[in-house]
Amino acid sequence: MEIRPLKISGISSHRPIIIAGPCSAESREQVLETATALSASGVKIFRAGIWKPRTKPGGFEGVGTAGLEWLKEVKEKTGMLVATEVATPLHVTECLKAGIDLLWIGARTVANPFAMQEIAEALAGHDIPVLVKNPVNPDIELWCGGLQRLLNVGITNIGVIHRGFSSSDKSLYRNAPLWSIPIEMKRRFPELTIICDPSHIGGKRDLVAPLCQQAMDLNYDGLMVESHCNPDCALSDSCQQLTPDVLTSILNGLVLRNNTLTTENIEVLRRQIDILDEELLSILSKRMRVSEEIGLYKKEHNMPILQSERYGQILENRAAEGAILGLSPGFVEEVMKAVHSESVKVQMEIMK
Repeated sequence: MEIRPLKISGISSHRPIIIAGPCSAESREQVLETATALSASGVKIFRAGIWKPRTKPGGFEGVGTAGLEWLKEVKEKTGMLVATEVATPLHVTECLKAGIDLLWIGARTVANPFAMQEIAEALAGHDIPVLVKNPVNPDIELWCGGLQRLLNVGITNIGVIHRGFSSSDKSLYRNAPLWSIPIEMKRRFPELTIICDPSHIGGKRDLVAPLCQQAMDLNYDGLMVESHCNPDCALSDSCQQLTPDVLTSILNGLVLRNNTLTTENIEVLRRQIDILDEELLSILSKRMRVSEEIGLYKKEHNMPILQSERYGQILENRAAEGAILGLSPGFVEEVMKAVHSESVKVQMEIMK
């Protein structure tokens, strides 16, 4: 699967591409006031939700097709490009008729292969940029599958939006960023355009700025940020929306790293990393050979593979030892869980 950089007519490819606007289009006045302020600050792409998928019925589910007329007016009065989310073939049809410039497919929809296929078929034959949000659960193959469905019908002008992943665990974030997943997407598809959605990752206004900077530090191509002329009165996601003035201040304060300059010093450090990685792999290989011997012993003595008490001790002790060495206990625990899982797999093969 080959993916090229996203092309948006009239928008420079220079980082960062900024897409901003309210979570929901609520009224003509709200849409135009927000768009006018964002346009004055230099934002070129205006976003607003026309149809809003809600977890439970009874909430504000968007104004529907009527809101597309407000987006057309934004385009006429400010010259901004306009974007919205589509979740059904009918949404696609209505947006294409209204001349919407950019579409995105939401996390809930991406998680449904049937819905993605229907949307892909509705888009077939149309040359419009499409962004695909990550699915709600951390499943990179499902994310890739959504892109593949678009590519299969000839939609090639595509990119992705990283909006974080749902979790039942308590967290600082509304949706855990799990940066390793979009990083892996970039490794698989080096030219893939990745946009960060700090509003949905953070869920709170005060988290938007640091998340924007983190995305830039990770060399993301752009940001999709929710901005409302009166956030406290927003009909959806009021806690994570910013006024245009606050958003402008955040954007002006972003630090963009030089991703083309490579010095000799950093190459020396990278060679050290390569050597250490080789040593680490060698040690892991030796550890697995010991696990094989333990598996043979357990098989000979009819012992179960999982020794829960021993496993708990390993996690606790290694986390404490790692902390002494300056390593995050959480990081050490995750590494040891992965190592233990592989050890169990090795011993299960022996038991067969």
